[in-house]
Amino acid sequence: MEALACAKLNLTLDVLGKREDGYHEMRMVMTSVDLADRLTLEFGAGAGVSIRTNLGFLPSDRRNLAWAAADAFAKAAGKPVDGLSIAIDKQIPVCAGMAGGSSDAAAVLRALNRWAGEPLPQGALMAAGALVGSDVPYCVLGGTALAEGRGERLTALAALPPCWVVVCKPDFSVSTPELFAQIDRVKLRRRPDTAGMLEALEHGDLAGAARRMYNVFEDVLPERRRNTVAAIKNTLIQWGALGATMSGTGPTAFGLFDREEQARLAWEALRSEYRDTFLTHTV
Repeated sequence: MEALACAKLNLTLDVLGKREDGYHEMRMVMTSVDLADRLTLEFGAGAGVSIRTNLGFLPSDRRNLAWAAADAFAKAAGKPVDGLSIAIDKQIPVCAGMAGGSSDAAAVLRALNRWAGEPLPQGALMAAGALVGSDVPYCVLGGTALAEGRGERLTALAALPPCWVVVCKPDFSVSTPELFAQIDRVKLRRRPDTAGMLEALEHGDLAGAARRMYNVFEDVLPERRRNTVAAIKNTLIQWGALGATMSGTGPTAFGLFDREEQARLAWEALRSEYRDTFLTHTV
């Protein structure tokens, strides 16, 4: 079986506070783009579950979310998954704030559910995904959605209008735990207009949605990292992006374009400096 695992982008990301269970209360609007990993699942490959990827530094055991997803499906469906080989062709940058690993896990859940004859409705599949990672339920759902709680409470939204997206990950990663620790220590200067974003999506207003994109983690990036992300966003705007922001805990920045020609020019300008630059579109 083959399955696509589409990348996730945060149109908005707000942290409302820390919960008693140690997690943070989140409010995010997320959407999917067609930048995707490709997974191939084969049965009859010995015993247990095996993982291989085109990136040698990624784990190939239970630390890989695809492995964890296969285990979660087996437990939720009451159907053993044995002799399963999962090959992952990674295209989504790693540690980029785009839910690449979570999307792989969701693709495994969906594929195994088809293989087993659809024993789990979507809600149960999302619940199984929540045991694997906070972003996995959204990646099972896909499309444009409001995510609350740890990210597991989802409300499907009107789709972001079709547009071109330029995605750029600079040549560094950021520590998600450190950013969450930092955000607990500061008073945020600005928050996203989530209500305005929901209204813009409801009316199919691409420009209005783009203007309301914001991610509170941009405020707590280390200064040099913040300056790099800001420079990428400025380049996107200069080449005609309707809006630009950072996805997840970064460091990937992206911009929305209503014209392919402008998007292509922005992509060409950024890829000369940053290897992980992609021209993609909404799905």
